[in-house]
Amino acid sequence: MKMTRRKLAAALAAPALAGTMPSAAQTPAPADPLEAAKARIKANTEALAKEEVPMSTEPAFQFKA
Repeated sequence: MKMTRRKLAAALAAPALAGTMPSAAQTPAPADPLEAAKARIKANTEALAKEEVPMSTEPAFQFKA
């Protein structure tokens, strides 16, 4: 049987992903979707604030007037 690299990667990743992804039955729906979204944004903002980026880091583009 001939198997491509993509099929092999998908076959190896499927069992690992099956254990980590919560099912819809296990995850209760938030009472207020807006509050849940705000909480996710706040958590992401705090996680990004912890990362240090040196000033020498340049963007991949330049602004020209």
